[in-house]
Amino acid sequence: METYTLGYKFRIYPSKTQEILIHRTLGCVRFVFNHFLAVRRDEWKVNRNPLTYVKTSRLLTDLKKREETAWLSEVDSMALQEALRDLDHAYENFFAKRARYPRFKSKRSHSQSYRTRNQSGGIRIEGNRIKLPKVGFVKIKQSREFVGRILNATVRRAASGKYFISLCVETEKESLLRPNGGKQIGIDVGLRAFCSDSDGNVTQSPRPLKKLQRKLCREQRRFSRKLPKSMNRDKARVRVARVHERIANIRRDFLHKLSTQLARENQTVAVEHLNVKGMLRNHRLAKSVSDASWSEFFRQLTYKTELHGGELLKVDTFYPSSQTCSACGYQNPLTKDLSVREWDCPKCGTHHDRDVNAAKNILCKALEDKSTVA
Repeated sequence: METYTLGYKFRIYPSKTQEILIHRTLGCVRFVFNHFLAVRRDEWKVNRNPLTYVKTSRLLTDLKKREETAWLSEVDSMALQEALRDLDHAYENFFAKRARYPRFKSKRSHSQSYRTRNQSGGIRIEGNRIKLPKVGFVKIKQSREFVGRILNATVRRAASGKYFISLCVETEKESLLRPNGGKQIGIDVGLRAFCSDSDGNVTQSPRPLKKLQRKLCREQRRFSRKLPKSMNRDKARVRVARVHERIANIRRDFLHKLSTQLARENQTVAVEHLNVKGMLRNHRLAKSVSDASWSEFFRQLTYKTELHGGELLKVDTFYPSSQTCSACGYQNPLTKDLSVREWDCPKCGTHHDRDVNAAKNILCKALEDKSTVA
């Protein structure tokens, strides 16, 4: 039976005692990561000896036995092991040129997390509480039900002061599969409207950053005026963090609802393959592109269409979808100007909305490419 891994994020409400345990675990995880990052770095510089996860795990056992670091035994041991795994993955990404050299974690970071594995039912939900190793039963706001085996849990203290837990759940893929409406649709994303489809529907973007920009600027000004290391400055920092959190929540809610709707209604969803990272280099558009969050939208569409038995097709970046007439195929070079939102085809006279016409062309091109490959 094929299995599938999904993540579920819930808010938790630890007591004061549990908060202290979580903070202590965060500190120990950070210490272990930084300590063995220094050990691996120095060992390579001096002896040219690369340390692996297995070797650092043995060194961690010896470190716990020392009198000056015996306090490491007071927290979840699996969380410390996961910190070593994270360090090992960081080195793998560095050598594969996917990331830069690992950096030391700062205790001044207001958003911190640790991960722990589920062994022998150490992580389980009973009623409105979740059991965590060493921490015990913590109140949880479980917004949705799930079926499957919990593999690991990540406890995070957000910059806003809230606590969240992310559960990695393994379940049978067959139980997650859902039917779709069987339709075909092309999607053209944009900045004026979030997206237009080949059926002529236009979905406006919530633009959370733009709408909350004034409030964010006001809270940031108040924060900048507070005295360093004062209680008022910390309160102002939390207010800024909560505005950022609200912006992210609005954006995430919109993307999930739209991507779920498209996956439920369509067998085939065609989109344009965009170089979003390259677009962010344009400083005039970077803020608007980031606010739209196209990469996250495409990521959600990818796995949701799969679970609904559909397919996500991508058209080449340089395909002139906005310049081509969807009725006769004539390519109009005058529409390269982005200010042209509507145009009439000089050849067949068809009137086009720029984005809807592009969506129709994206769908046709995706189906054509699919038939060619097949």
